[in-house]
Amino acid sequence: MDSFVSFLFAVVIAAVVLLIVDRLEMGLSVGGFVNAAVAAIAIAVVASLTGWLLGVLGITIGGGLLGAIVALVVAAVIILVASRLIPGFEVGGMGGAIVAVIGIAVVTWLIELLVDAIT
Repeated sequence: MDSFVSFLFAVVIAAVVLLIVDRLEMGLSVGGFVNAAVAAIAIAVVASLTGWLLGVLGITIGGGLLGAIVALVVAAVIILVASRLIPGFEVGGMGGAIVAVIGIAVVTWLIELLVDAIT
C-alpha cells in the first residue's frame, strides 16, 4: 500500500510540475490537471521503456557535459513521444521539447529544495 501511495504522490507532483511549465509557456501545453497526470504517467512509462531498451542494447548515456546533452535530447524525444500518445498534451517541436525538459528539470529541482527545507 505504501508503494501505491508513493506512486500517486509522484504522479501528482509530476502533474503539478507539468502544469507549472505549461503556465510558464516553456514549450509544452497540457489541457488541465487530468491531462497533466496522464501525461506524467505516459512520460514515466516511455522513459522506463527507453531506459530498458537502451540497457538491452548496451548503450549508456555516460557522464559529463556530453552525457548531459545526450540525456537532454533523450528526455526531449521522450516528451515528444508522450505528446503523440496523449490528446491535449502538445509540444512545440524538438526545440519546444528541449525547453520543456529544461523547465521540468528546474521546477522539479526547486520543488525538491522546498521539500528538503520543510522536512
